[in-house]
Amino acid sequence: MTELYPPIEPYEQGMLDVGDGNLVHWEVSGNPDGKPAVWVHGGPGSGARAGVRRYFDPDRYRIVLFDQRGCGRSTPHASAAATDMSSNTTDHLVADMELLRTHLGIERWLLFGSSWGSTLILAYAERHPRTVSEIVLCGVTMTRRSDIDWLYGGVARFLPDEWERFRAGAPGAPGPDSRGRDLVAAYARLMADPDPEVRTKAANDWCAWEDAVISLEPNSPPTPYTGRPSPARLALVRIASHYFAHGAWLDEGSLLRDAGRLAGIPGVLIHGRFDLGGPLSTAWELARAWPDAELQVVSDSGHLGSDEMRARERAALDRFAAR
Repeated sequence: MTELYPPIEPYEQGMLDVGDGNLVHWEVSGNPDGKPAVWVHGGPGSGARAGVRRYFDPDRYRIVLFDQRGCGRSTPHASAAATDMSSNTTDHLVADMELLRTHLGIERWLLFGSSWGSTLILAYAERHPRTVSEIVLCGVTMTRRSDIDWLYGGVARFLPDEWERFRAGAPGAPGPDSRGRDLVAAYARLMADPDPEVRTKAANDWCAWEDAVISLEPNSPPTPYTGRPSPARLALVRIASHYFAHGAWLDEGSLLRDAGRLAGIPGVLIHGRFDLGGPLSTAWELARAWPDAELQVVSDSGHLGSDEMRARERAALDRFAAR
């Protein structure tokens, strides 16, 4: 088993007013004089995990974690029907990251994230490249509409029964030959329903599909999505369906198109060969477009990783700690 660093607690934390009535929870741990680094969580809507601190050498890193709008300890929480989602977009999250950086007095920071976190990191870094020292991405995604169509439609060819149940969970959803993003939009409407029973059922059906896709991976945990506490599950599905129904408010292919803006930023892309929901081709395309990126393919891993992937993540962070 990969040995991570010992558990640590934050020495500083707070709630940052980012506008629109939103307060974003942040924390800092490790060495106050260390190399600044921020973990950008996935989902969107998963919230930060305390265990991520253990990937960083606490003697060499100043470790920043934060919960994106509407999830984790940020408020208002997206599990509440009254929470306004109109001010929760990719542009808002990019602006929140930049506000947090300046709030903490950081000039440049290393960005580390996975899944949706890699999309948000790319969006941020392409707009603010001078504030980024290095990037480590795992489970690389770019949240293109074609990627959304694949995860919520194309993968159905491997899981036809499970996908049919997923589609049936959204009454009035498009037919079996429709695009995945159309089904996602149907779920986004359910997650905005004022009836808590409607929202709870939709969140459970969504998470059952996510678990089904992950179940085909080697080293997959049994119920990573349905096993979450109810408020966290509701926030995750409400935020994720909201983002995916809008193509994350990104021009199609723009993150790949603008990868040249990352020139001069060293990067490590770590991707599981058996990532069914986010195929390896995404990381491969990005590595070809980003001249300073190194692609590492993990042969025993899917989207949620493996011991080998964890070892590579720690090794990449250890290597960059010395820069």
